Amino acid sequence: MKQNIFKSVADLRFAIFILLVIASFSIIGTVIEQDQSIETYKLNYPLTNRVFGFLAWDIILRFGLDHIYKTWWFISLILLFGISLLTCTLLQQFPSLKIARRCQFFRTTQQFCRLNISTKLNHLSFTKLLFKIKENCYSIFHQKNIVYCYKGLIGRIAPIIVHFSMILILIGAVVGSVSGFKAQEIIPKTETFHIQNILNNGQLTFIPKVSVRINDFWITYTKQTTVTQFYSDLSILNVNGNELKQKTIFVNSPAKYNGIDYYQTDWNIMGLRIKTENFSIFQYPLVNLPNSQEKIWLTWVSNNQQLNNGFTILINNLQGYCSIYNQVGKFIGNLELNESLKIENPIILLDILSSTGLQIKADPGIVLIYLGFLLLMVSTLISYITYSQIWIVQDHKKIFIGGNTTRSTFDFELEFLKIVK
Repeated sequence: MKQNIFKSVADLRFAIFILLVIASFSIIGTVIEQDQSIETYKLNYPLTNRVFGFLAWDIILRFGLDHIYKTWWFISLILLFGISLLTCTLLQQFPSLKIARRCQFFRTTQQFCRLNISTKLNHLSFTKLLFKIKENCYSIFHQKNIVYCYKGLIGRIAPIIVHFSMILILIGAVVGSVSGFKAQEIIPKTETFHIQNILNNGQLTFIPKVSVRINDFWITYTKQTTVTQFYSDLSILNVNGNELKQKTIFVNSPAKYNGIDYYQTDWNIMGLRIKTENFSIFQYPLVNLPNSQEKIWLTWVSNNQQLNNGFTILINNLQGYCSIYNQVGKFIGNLELNESLKIENPIILLDILSSTGLQIKADPGIVLIYLGFLLLMVSTLISYITYSQIWIVQDHKKIFIGGNTTRSTFDFELEFLKIVK
């Protein structure tokens, strides 16, 4: 009974069925947004208008379709598929490799009938034939009047490496799912933050107690004032505030430390620091202008305590200046950093307060996934090595010779014909 169970699990049809089920749920996880808020699912999948007549937010939350890749049943499917691959490797691939390493002599001439290519030779030197086969890099096993030759045995290892690499990829996916996390932080320049805004995490996730200081943030522009790149210079600190690592990151160039990646994702302008004519310094918050095609921030600066007289400041970049408009929207002029604007109550722009958006991500299984794909590519190259076999039986003055190969049949036939000639 145990043997039948293991044979069923190791069966190729069973593995393909499990793989199709995993692929189907992966497609569902691609279509349905993952790790979103309940309000998002209630808005997109209402009860009154079910998708396909049955799919609504209650079904999504009940069966965990909002976080498919972290559900127990999806992880169980991956483990079952891994067990199927492992069982197939132990019960089929290793015995097949062991058989391929044995000397499989042909004892009778009737056995040549089942080969793809075979022939009968008369009045040919047996020693010369073996020497010619040896020139073609075959391993030769000779016993009296029978000979067995093979080459390319390493090609038989490719299926085992494929299974092993897929198992590594599955293990890496499970490890990353249960112990990885993703966080998003918006941090003002010169501020220090801890990882707090967790977007998603696994059941065994451990959030490290590490702090990061944003030393500086800046943007580079083209001549047409379009953004080319934005940079964040950050320092990773220990619990005592001592710097462990410092790096300037930008898009597609993250900082890596202790298994955590820090990606540059977004930016924002938070406020302006302004000095008045009586040397008082005020900090004005900026509000992002909604429904605009580009990022524009504005604030209102009052000239009196009643807030009924003043001007509007607009800013859309970090090039060091902002635009001033009066109460009726008439353009007054541009105010640059550390310069004074000649108006009724002169002001000086001291600083533009910016913030950077970081995505913090940890995936402990990514190394296993990369290693698995590397082995998968290696196995693809190894699979191109042809495993070829040649059998020879000498019966009196007649020599029966035949061969077989796993691939490249035409090349093997040419090689076979050169040998017998």
